[in-house]
Amino acid sequence: MEVLSTTYNIILIIIGFGLLVFVHELGHFIAAKWAGIRTEAFAVGMGPVLLSWRKGLGVRFGSTNHEVVRRMGKQAAQCTDHELADAGIGETEYSLRILPLGGFVKMVGQDDLDPSATSSSKRSYNVTPVGKRMVVVSAGVIMNIILAIILFLVAFMVGVKFEAPVIGYVMPDSPASQAQAEGPNAAGVDQRGLLPGDEVVSIDGSKVNTFADMMIASAMSRPGTPLHVTVDREGVPGPLEFTILPEQDERTNLLSIGVGPSSSTTLTAEEDLRPFVELELKDNGLSEAGITPGSTIQSVDGEKVTTFGQVDALARSSDGRNLASTWSVPGKTGPVSTELPVEPTWQRLFHERTTPEQPRRFEEGLLGMTPLVKVTGVPEGSLNAGVLQAGDVILKFEHHSGPTRQRFRQLLQENPGTQVDLVVLRDGKDQAVTASIGSNGQLGIGITYAWNLPVIARPMNVLGGTLEDPDAITNSAIEPLDLFPLTRIDSVGDMKVTDWRSMRDGFTTATSKAAAEGLGATIELTYVSPTPDGDRFTVPVVLDAAQVSAIDSLGWRPGIQGELFDPLQTTLQAGGNPLKAVSMGFKETSKLVLLTYLTIDRLIRGSVGVEQIHGPLGIVHVGSRIADRGYMYLVFFIAMISVNLAVINFLPLPIVDGGLFLFLVYEKIKGRPPSVAFQNAATIAGLCFLGLVFVVTFYNDVMRMIN
Repeated sequence: MEVLSTTYNIILIIIGFGLLVFVHELGHFIAAKWAGIRTEAFAVGMGPVLLSWRKGLGVRFGSTNHEVVRRMGKQAAQCTDHELADAGIGETEYSLRILPLGGFVKMVGQDDLDPSATSSSKRSYNVTPVGKRMVVVSAGVIMNIILAIILFLVAFMVGVKFEAPVIGYVMPDSPASQAQAEGPNAAGVDQRGLLPGDEVVSIDGSKVNTFADMMIASAMSRPGTPLHVTVDREGVPGPLEFTILPEQDERTNLLSIGVGPSSSTTLTAEEDLRPFVELELKDNGLSEAGITPGSTIQSVDGEKVTTFGQVDALARSSDGRNLASTWSVPGKTGPVSTELPVEPTWQRLFHERTTPEQPRRFEEGLLGMTPLVKVTGVPEGSLNAGVLQAGDVILKFEHHSGPTRQRFRQLLQENPGTQVDLVVLRDGKDQAVTASIGSNGQLGIGITYAWNLPVIARPMNVLGGTLEDPDAITNSAIEPLDLFPLTRIDSVGDMKVTDWRSMRDGFTTATSKAAAEGLGATIELTYVSPTPDGDRFTVPVVLDAAQVSAIDSLGWRPGIQGELFDPLQTTLQAGGNPLKAVSMGFKETSKLVLLTYLTIDRLIRGSVGVEQIHGPLGIVHVGSRIADRGYMYLVFFIAMISVNLAVINFLPLPIVDGGLFLFLVYEKIKGRPPSVAFQNAATIAGLCFLGLVFVVTFYNDVMRMIN
């Protein structure tokens, strides 16, 4: 069924592309007819003709030219207007061609690839007044803009759902986490940074309607120029203002402020994420209660919830107890009641940076100890399907024992396109496997921490500062112990350790009195060495008052990750008002025109990489996924592509309409067209440039799909 759905979506996108090309070429065709230029062909698609129609001949499989030659004794292009009229045959062949991308209008005296292909006919393109030719050249772009406005109008009349401009999480040490609230309402706001639940109202004075607007504003910002962000925050009487300087995101290579969207209370049912959702439900005991992907949390601890942020807030105040919850489950008539697991939060342990430019990376754990890496899922089609399994714990990467999660990712990035030897813990036994790393430095798996296993990864003896003081370098509390990676923690104080939660409980219990008095503490830690003899040691862990306070301040969070829920959405619509829909359509079109030009500018400046650009294959791939979000979002997507097509087509480059228009401007000023030699050289340069763009975007598209 998934294959059929994907095929259907691809067909929809191809039809959408066909519509864009048809409308674009229709603009040229109508303008050419208006200008009195003889048009020999109007084609949708490229390559051999599948179907054609010509006045007086009707529909034919293949081209109508064979029939014209049979009747007239020569090609239609060789016949005069009078000869065709006397025979009752139309001058234009309308055709549908085998390749669904592209199209063209063939006019007498005009050939994009051969500037010398002029004609002496009085209905030739090259003898038509320059002003009329300008209309003909620009008509395709104008029609694409008109189509975009109409499609946006339709989408806004019905309504289109987007991710709401509400912050769901803030990356540690990101620009958004460091910003200080400003403005008249900032009094009493002591916590730095944007916070989950903040609703972004505007950026640099421009209204923000969707989360995508916010991400685009960051990505398209001028490098080195801060953004002025205005947000609404619950409990604050008025808007808060922040000045935030976007930084390059190492994952996307785009400028970003380091925030993610807020989640709803509906578990995602997307096919790509379904295995991870099912594994998370199983790990939390929710699948046994009948909870499935697509289920929605209705209430938690007796309180109605509509956002994951509300669920998170209830978990934080739970004191670690599991919470009663009710769910609506697809296919079930009544609500399903079950306990929602609550799990601990952990310290963020930052790695030491070797250079100021190096991104700051952190682990989750306790006092310099962090868990091993665990595989959460291996999607179908992954490079390592059948090699790695959900639940595998990484014990060794080549000669690196117990890599931390960040070190594991770093090792992958350092070895793209290779095979590596791993040792994993599977079903309680060590197992050697050979894994394949993709060219993007990824295994094609999901990973998390092995919280269920009281074994530590390589200890973090030196910590790289805090959010408040990023440059502070300190020794961790476990640095004097000289622990090895793969050390098993047996007990903390008087508490037996069976997993990381019981380890945290042991530290919390042992330091509770010292935390209340603001003092330091010394706790006994018993561990088993990873040496062949498995020696057991009991050692003191000395904590100062700050370290005790850090343990005491740890809280709780929902056992199921917010990232596995569908984004919180908002609907952009005109409320049934067609005039408002027209206005929204004009605004969206003009915004996208400016955004397309801005993207080109950022490509030149280098803040947007060429790897971000999609070609036809990538657009079809993205579009096929977008089609799953509903027909109106697909209509919106086609409208966006229509605007992009218009702008790209009117760039001052040879081959495209903008380059032809530029030649006409030259001809209008000089009274003669550019020389044929110059036009030929420009055409060759344009073809080479477009060929290069096609190769680069095709490579990007293929690599994205593979990875």
